[in-house]
Amino acid sequence: MTILGIDTSLRSTGFGVLVTEGSRMRAVDYGNIRNAPKLPLTACLRAIHTKVEELIAAHSPDVMAIESVIYGKNAGTMLVLGEARGAVLTAAAAAGLAAYEYEPRAMKRAVCGNGLAEKEQIQRMVKVLLNLQELPQNDAADALGLAICHAHSAGPLSTAAPI
Repeated sequence: MTILGIDTSLRSTGFGVLVTEGSRMRAVDYGNIRNAPKLPLTACLRAIHTKVEELIAAHSPDVMAIESVIYGKNAGTMLVLGEARGAVLTAAAAAGLAAYEYEPRAMKRAVCGNGLAEKEQIQRMVKVLLNLQELPQNDAADALGLAICHAHSAGPLSTAAPI
Protein backbone atom coordinates (compact mmCIF):
# COMPACT_ATOMS: atom_id res chain seq x y z
CA MET A 1 0.00 0.00 0.00
CA THR A 2 1.20 3.52 -0.79
CA ILE A 3 0.09 6.22 1.64
CA LEU A 4 0.38 9.97 1.11
CA GLY A 5 0.58 11.73 4.48
CA ILE A 6 -0.16 15.45 4.64
CA ASP A 7 0.39 17.85 7.56
CA THR A 8 -1.47 20.92 6.37
CA SER A 9 -0.34 24.50 6.90
CA LEU A 10 -0.60 27.57 4.70
CA ARG A 11 3.13 28.42 4.73
CA SER A 12 4.74 24.97 5.20
CA THR A 13 2.62 21.94 4.37
CA GLY A 14 4.48 18.73 5.13
CA PHE A 15 4.14 15.70 2.89
CA GLY A 16 5.38 12.14 3.10
CA VAL A 17 4.91 9.16 0.81
CA LEU A 18 5.15 5.82 2.59
CA VAL A 19 5.11 2.38 1.00
CA THR A 20 4.17 -0.60 3.14
CA GLU A 21 5.09 -4.18 2.28
CA GLY A 22 3.65 -6.44 4.95
CA SER A 23 4.88 -5.00 8.24
CA ARG A 24 7.78 -3.16 6.56
CA MET A 25 7.53 0.56 5.81
CA ARG A 26 9.76 2.81 3.74
CA ALA A 27 9.60 6.47 2.84
CA VAL A 28 9.87 7.12 -0.88
CA ASP A 29 9.44 10.90 -0.78
CA TYR A 30 8.99 13.60 1.84
CA GLY A 31 9.43 17.31 2.27
CA ASN A 32 7.54 20.58 2.49
CA ILE A 33 5.38 22.73 0.28
CA ARG A 34 6.65 26.18 1.20
CA ASN A 35 4.86 29.45 0.54
CA ALA A 36 6.54 32.81 1.05
CA PRO A 37 5.21 34.95 3.93
CA LYS A 38 3.97 37.73 1.64
CA LEU A 39 2.33 35.44 -0.95
CA PRO A 40 -1.45 36.08 -1.17
CA LEU A 41 -3.78 33.45 0.26
CA THR A 42 -5.13 32.36 -3.12
CA ALA A 43 -1.62 31.87 -4.53
CA CYS A 44 -0.69 29.76 -1.49
CA LEU A 45 -3.80 27.60 -1.88
CA ARG A 46 -3.09 27.12 -5.60
CA ALA A 47 0.52 26.11 -4.84
CA ILE A 48 -0.57 23.57 -2.21
CA HIS A 49 -3.26 22.13 -4.48
CA THR A 50 -0.89 21.89 -7.46
CA LYS A 51 1.90 20.19 -5.48
CA VAL A 52 -0.52 17.66 -3.97
CA GLU A 53 -1.82 16.90 -7.47
CA GLU A 54 1.80 16.39 -8.59
CA LEU A 55 2.51 14.07 -5.65
CA ILE A 56 -0.59 12.02 -6.42
CA ALA A 57 0.37 11.78 -10.11
CA ALA A 58 3.99 10.84 -9.32
CA HIS A 59 3.34 8.24 -6.61
CA SER A 60 -0.19 6.92 -7.29
CA PRO A 61 -1.02 6.54 -3.59
CA ASP A 62 -3.78 4.20 -2.50
CA VAL A 63 -4.92 6.54 0.29
CA MET A 64 -4.21 9.88 1.91
CA ALA A 65 -3.73 10.39 5.66
CA ILE A 66 -4.30 13.96 6.84
CA GLU A 67 -4.33 15.62 10.24
CA SER A 68 -7.84 16.21 11.55
CA VAL A 69 -9.03 19.71 12.31
CA ILE A 70 -7.79 20.83 15.70
CA TYR A 71 -9.30 23.57 17.78
CA GLY A 72 -7.48 26.81 18.42
CA LYS A 73 -8.06 30.12 20.07
CA ASN A 74 -7.51 32.23 16.96
CA ALA A 75 -10.50 31.87 14.64
CA GLY A 76 -8.67 33.55 11.75
CA THR A 77 -5.78 31.09 11.93
CA MET A 78 -8.19 28.16 12.10
CA LEU A 79 -10.08 29.45 9.06
CA VAL A 80 -6.88 29.72 7.00
CA LEU A 81 -5.82 26.23 8.10
CA GLY A 82 -9.22 24.94 7.00
CA GLU A 83 -8.81 26.60 3.63
CA ALA A 84 -5.38 24.98 3.15
CA ARG A 85 -6.84 21.63 4.21
CA GLY A 86 -9.63 22.16 1.66
CA ALA A 87 -7.06 22.64 -1.12
CA VAL A 88 -5.44 19.32 -0.15
CA LEU A 89 -8.74 17.44 0.11
CA THR A 90 -9.94 18.85 -3.22
CA ALA A 91 -6.82 17.47 -4.93
CA ALA A 92 -7.49 14.08 -3.32
CA ALA A 93 -11.16 14.11 -4.33
CA ALA A 94 -10.32 15.11 -7.92
CA ALA A 95 -8.00 12.08 -8.14
CA GLY A 96 -10.56 9.74 -6.56
CA LEU A 97 -8.23 9.24 -3.59
CA ALA A 98 -9.79 8.27 -0.26
CA ALA A 99 -8.64 10.48 2.61
CA TYR A 100 -8.49 9.44 6.26
CA GLU A 101 -8.02 11.89 9.10
CA TYR A 102 -6.14 11.33 12.34
CA GLU A 103 -5.91 13.48 15.43
CA PRO A 104 -2.42 14.70 16.35
CA ARG A 105 -2.48 12.60 19.54
CA ALA A 106 -3.31 9.43 17.58
CA MET A 107 -0.38 10.06 15.24
CA LYS A 108 1.96 10.72 18.17
CA ARG A 109 0.81 7.50 19.87
CA ALA A 110 1.36 5.50 16.67
CA VAL A 111 4.86 6.89 16.17
CA CYS A 112 6.15 7.46 19.72
CA GLY A 113 3.80 5.49 21.96
CA ASN A 114 2.88 8.74 23.68
CA GLY A 115 0.05 11.04 22.58
CA LEU A 116 1.84 14.02 24.13
CA ALA A 117 5.18 13.52 22.34
CA GLU A 118 7.13 16.63 21.37
CA LYS A 119 8.06 17.55 17.78
CA GLU A 120 11.68 16.44 18.30
CA GLN A 121 10.55 13.02 19.53
CA ILE A 122 8.39 12.57 16.43
CA GLN A 123 11.29 13.55 14.18
CA ARG A 124 13.67 11.10 15.86
CA MET A 125 11.19 8.20 15.89
CA VAL A 126 10.21 8.72 12.24
CA LYS A 127 13.92 8.69 11.34
CA VAL A 128 14.42 5.41 13.22
CA LEU A 129 11.19 3.70 12.08
CA LEU A 130 11.83 4.51 8.42
CA ASN A 131 15.63 4.18 8.55
CA LEU A 132 16.13 7.69 7.16
CA GLN A 133 19.61 9.12 6.72
CA GLU A 134 18.71 12.51 8.18
CA LEU A 135 16.18 13.95 10.59
CA PRO A 136 13.13 15.07 8.59
CA GLN A 137 11.92 18.65 9.04
CA ASN A 138 9.03 19.01 11.56
CA ASP A 139 6.15 19.21 9.07
CA ALA A 140 7.54 16.40 6.89
CA ALA A 141 8.04 14.24 10.00
CA ASP A 142 4.42 14.86 11.00
CA ALA A 143 3.24 13.94 7.49
CA LEU A 144 5.25 10.71 7.57
CA GLY A 145 3.87 10.12 11.06
CA LEU A 146 0.33 10.44 9.73
CA ALA A 147 1.15 7.87 7.03
CA ILE A 148 2.61 5.55 9.68
CA CYS A 149 -0.53 6.05 11.78
CA HIS A 150 -2.68 5.02 8.83
CA ALA A 151 -0.47 2.00 8.11
CA HIS A 152 -1.02 0.87 11.71
CA SER A 153 -4.77 1.57 11.51
CA ALA A 154 -5.58 0.08 8.10
CA GLY A 155 -5.70 -3.64 8.94
CA PRO A 156 -8.67 -5.94 8.46
CA LEU A 157 -10.13 -4.96 11.85
CA SER A 158 -9.88 -1.25 11.12
CA THR A 159 -12.72 1.05 12.06
CA ALA A 160 -11.21 3.96 10.14
CA ALA A 161 -13.52 5.45 7.51
CA PRO A 162 -12.67 7.89 4.75
CA ILE A 163 -13.76 11.48 5.25
